Amino acid sequence: MHFFLRSILALVVLASAVMAQKPESAAVPQLASTQAASTSPITLTPDASGTVPQEQIRELLRRVAEKDLENEKRLRDYTYIERQEEHRLDGHGQVKKVESRTSEILQIYGEQVERLTAKDDKPLSDNEAKKEDEKIQKIIDKRKNESESDRRKRLEKEEKQKEEDRQFVREVADAFAFRLLDSEILDGRDTWVLAADPRPGYEPKHREAKIMMKFKGRMWIDKAELQWVKLDLSAIDDISFGWVIARVHKGAHVLVEQVRVNDEVWLPKRVQFHLDAKLALLKNYHGDVEQTFRDYKKFRTDTKITVVGERRE
Repeated sequence: MHFFLRSILALVVLASAVMAQKPESAAVPQLASTQAASTSPITLTPDASGTVPQEQIRELLRRVAEKDLENEKRLRDYTYIERQEEHRLDGHGQVKKVESRTSEILQIYGEQVERLTAKDDKPLSDNEAKKEDEKIQKIIDKRKNESESDRRKRLEKEEKQKEEDRQFVREVADAFAFRLLDSEILDGRDTWVLAADPRPGYEPKHREAKIMMKFKGRMWIDKAELQWVKLDLSAIDDISFGWVIARVHKGAHVLVEQVRVNDEVWLPKRVQFHLDAKLALLKNYHGDVEQTFRDYKKFRTDTKITVVGERRE
């Protein structure tokens, strides 16, 4: 089930797709100074027809993309608590089972690592806690004893994956048309509300991008910070993952929210899913899932990691 949920969560890449929107034509003039463009004010001014020109929206999204890349880098400087609660529903939409998992997200040698701390809001048993500690210890030992060659290969592999993700995002960005809907106060902050719809007639170049063509959504962008604050995505058609892995039915819904942390970065606050799906052509799944993120703490490079069996000073 976790693989399936991660696949659905990948649909949130629409956020990056919106933020990485590319010009429709190479004839769109390039800004002379990227640094100056990154600091100049952004305004969305309707033309005579009452519509905000696409050039203005594209510039806004480019700036938001730059901000989001900064957020991604700074997230690596934080530890935090993640809680996932799943409500499994019967065929009539009634809750038949509720499960939750709480984890501490750690930073170990530059890598994010999850340590499970509670199930159904109850602490782990001694045996379960020991297994989690042993898992963390194994990761620490692996990274501590990693050769320079292995480290370089690992980083190169990670960078290659990031570049593939960026290419996918750029492909998805071409698949959507965006328009300004309104302004709205969200959590006390003034935001623009943008709509994203599949671009009629667009032919995706990558197989993965075809999935996103079956979604539409809205995006809230903080006017002062030029950060996306909220995403609301809905499936407008059934979505298949492979031939027999899974089929997500029309109406699947994803909601994502971010929060400002330490007056320096915007990080995940909440992710919600509503799914009606068929797994492996046999098992139907109906459920609501909510992930919340809290207790962000900046990770100091001089923080001492206490490993299993090590005496705490």
